[in-house]
Amino acid sequence: MKFLIDECLHTSLVALAHDAGHICEHVTFLGLGGYKDWQLMARIRSEDYTFVTNNRTDFTGLYAQEELHSGLVIIIPNVTPSRQRDLFQAALSHIGVRDLINAVLEVELAGGDATCREYPYPRS
Repeated sequence: MKFLIDECLHTSLVALAHDAGHICEHVTFLGLGGYKDWQLMARIRSEDYTFVTNNRTDFTGLYAQEELHSGLVIIIPNVTPSRQRDLFQAALSHIGVRDLINAVLEVELAGGDATCREYPYPRS
């Protein structure tokens, strides 16, 4: 998979994706920090990124307009970089080697543990 990590998440998530054998960039490393969500969406679409963010509301709205996309990973809630790494690691384990075509994966804390919930999106 090819991930793009949003600027609201720590840059250390890139190394986790690389260690799992994925291509991964961070918005900041690409000089896209401060871009509007719709501007990022154009880049996400054109380069077939699976986007990783904490910004559920804005990006589910943007992804609802896409007929075909490479997936969206949402890390909930806004937590420390260490916890972000734990949650992203859980997402990577959940995904394995498959793609998230037209799917959203939400990863959140439940009683101190990471839980993953995947669903088709946009919903038919």
